[in-house]
Amino acid sequence: MTNSQSNSQFKVERIALREWLVLSVLMLLLTAGLLFYKTLERADLVLYDRLMQVNTRPARDDIIIVGIDSHSLSELGKWPWSRARHAELIKQIDVAQPLAIGMDFVFTEAEDSNPDQAINGDQAFANAITQSDKVVLPLISENAGKGLVTVRPIPLLASAARQLAHINLELDKDGVVRSIFLREGMNGEWWPHFALALADVGKNITPGTEPNLPGNRLAAALRNAAPEPGTWQRDYQMHIPFAGSSGHFRSVPYVSVLRGEVPPAFFKNKYVLVGPTASAMADSFPTPVSGNEGMISGVEINANILAALLDKRSIVPAPLLYSLLFNLLAVGMAMSAYQLLSPRKALLATAAIASLAMAGSWLALRYLGYWIAPTATLLALIVAYPLWSWRRLEAAIRFLGEEFRVLDQEPHLLPEFVDQDEVQPARALTDTLEQSINAMREAVDRVRDLRQFISDSLVSLPDATLVTTTDGNVLLSNQPAIDYFAGIGIPKVNDALVPYLFANMAPPQYAEHAQESSFSWWDILDIKHTKGMSQGIEVRDPQGKDLLIKSAPCYNGDKKLVGWIVSLIDITSIRAAERSRDETLHFISHDMRAPQASILALLELQKDSATALPTEEFMSRIEKASRSTLGLADNFVQLARAESQDYRYEEADFQDILLVATEEMWSLAKNKNIRITTQIQEEEFPVLVDRSLMTRVLTNLLSNAIKYSPRDTTITCSLISEQHLADATIICSIADQGYGITRADQNKLFQRFQRFKTTEQPKNDGVGLGMVFVKAVLDRHQAKIDFTSTPNEGTTFHIRIPADLD
Repeated sequence: MTNSQSNSQFKVERIALREWLVLSVLMLLLTAGLLFYKTLERADLVLYDRLMQVNTRPARDDIIIVGIDSHSLSELGKWPWSRARHAELIKQIDVAQPLAIGMDFVFTEAEDSNPDQAINGDQAFANAITQSDKVVLPLISENAGKGLVTVRPIPLLASAARQLAHINLELDKDGVVRSIFLREGMNGEWWPHFALALADVGKNITPGTEPNLPGNRLAAALRNAAPEPGTWQRDYQMHIPFAGSSGHFRSVPYVSVLRGEVPPAFFKNKYVLVGPTASAMADSFPTPVSGNEGMISGVEINANILAALLDKRSIVPAPLLYSLLFNLLAVGMAMSAYQLLSPRKALLATAAIASLAMAGSWLALRYLGYWIAPTATLLALIVAYPLWSWRRLEAAIRFLGEEFRVLDQEPHLLPEFVDQDEVQPARALTDTLEQSINAMREAVDRVRDLRQFISDSLVSLPDATLVTTTDGNVLLSNQPAIDYFAGIGIPKVNDALVPYLFANMAPPQYAEHAQESSFSWWDILDIKHTKGMSQGIEVRDPQGKDLLIKSAPCYNGDKKLVGWIVSLIDITSIRAAERSRDETLHFISHDMRAPQASILALLELQKDSATALPTEEFMSRIEKASRSTLGLADNFVQLARAESQDYRYEEADFQDILLVATEEMWSLAKNKNIRITTQIQEEEFPVLVDRSLMTRVLTNLLSNAIKYSPRDTTITCSLISEQHLADATIICSIADQGYGITRADQNKLFQRFQRFKTTEQPKNDGVGLGMVFVKAVLDRHQAKIDFTSTPNEGTTFHIRIPADLD
């Protein structure tokens, strides 16, 4: 990465971080403001109601509602009923010894006396209440024109009741009952809520001594201050944890209890609430759990409150500090996700955090009794993600534009084919982001094409090439490099260290510092040795190949060293050619020069009659030297042809070639009384060969067999064919009974200018090129030659050549 790219990236990252910090602070301030000023109170109430609807619990078995329902009204007549009837009801219930009885009616006026009755209804009702000693009666507050006043039951009933309690319900701004105050009163006199009074009676607790009442209390200053006369006071506000909607608690009709249709044991150790449940009596209120029913009767609301008190369950709004921590933590997590995650993952994180906020609010509501409204978090997330996406989109458009301008200024090394007639109309129909993306796509395609061009160029290099880091780790390698190192036992090249790859090679032979004892393979990655490594160092690998190793540094756009290119050039054939040239020069300067020098010396001697040789001897010596020179020249010509590319292949029968070769050698064998025999199967031996060169191969082998065999021996030529699946091989064997080849000389048989002689065999002329010629011709025919030889017993050569089956 260049300095300009680094600076650009740092600038972009700094701007992104600054924008993220600003947006995070704004979202946190927005969340805190929404909570502090209760801006979303209406939305909080709606969400609270939805959560309450899924927060239901089974109804308690010890709470029974005796309802004044439509059936009771139709049986007993319209309301109000005689209080003597209420007295009879209390007697029926009290027989079963209930824990408490709550009469959810207001008895603020005396009942008209009936002359036919021995005792009026109020007195009968008071007597029944007194006898039970478990009855709670309600009182109310009302504005009589001179401020609020407490309206109690008539004194006769009030004095008979076990407790008096208020039945006020708190209506929120939307008219829904969600909470109550457990204590209310005025002028220093406090009254428990109707449900709390029932619980106190059932547990035999003195009013005002209840331990750990739930609900939010007033501030200490307000609670302890002397109230102004006529001021209605409230304390211990508790949100009602509704157990269920209408009909959740067990209920029996008033008339059924009055007539004794309900067994007395049904009310034993139960809290009994008596109140209207018929819709016609209008004692109903909307609640969070009303749902489509719309209303729940007051007596059922009191049953829910009583169940909550008995279960020691309550709901209170969480303190502002807790709400702030809850909501700010959720928003902070979302903002962190925007900075750390991709847009898609950030969107998923936003949905997950919103779901967790909802779940956390519900769990706190159900199990901890705290109401923590998550609406501020939800609104902040709804606002934050689009804002963040918009800012990142703007940054992406800006970045793409800047990067494209930088890339467009780079030289276009490869040809580009773009139809401008198609590009212009399409560009006019796309927005700014799409244009930037298309422009960047063009630049990326250009870079990708350039990278592919470089990669293909590296792969196409004929020599093994490595691209490394500055510390020598191989990043890229072409196929020749992979194949070469696999051949010397290093299967994995990439990620390997270059000095490790070269550890088994011999020290360099041709380099400025080759003679220095301090040479290290790390020097090929040292900038100080760049000049010497550009010319290369010559080494020999474990397989005996001669290699020329070169290295060159790689720089980035800022001219900083980023890596090295190391190449391995196989110069084995070059060195072999040089050795062959030296051998040839030595041969020409010695073997071919000697006969010519002998001829010149003979001519000098012949000029002087004193030193002149007889004519016959003179001519014999001249002829021998000339024939030696001619033979040497002929061997060179034949070898040059064998190593050339000018082969003329034709279909032939190998036995014909073998017979021609044996015929040519007949006279030479006859001179030593050597017999040449053939053993050929009666079949055809089709081959695709250069007939003249292959004939010369066989004559060379036969000539050597004759030269290196004593007189009166036999040379056997055999020809067979072997079948291997779909392939066939023709094997030609030439066996002599000659002097053989020593084990020390067998490895040098096919090398240039190698001549072998034992003490038993006579001297033979030759320059050691015949077997080189044989090997060169057979290699060009994809044929193989091998031999077995035992000194003083003979040598057998085997030629294996593919048969031409087409």
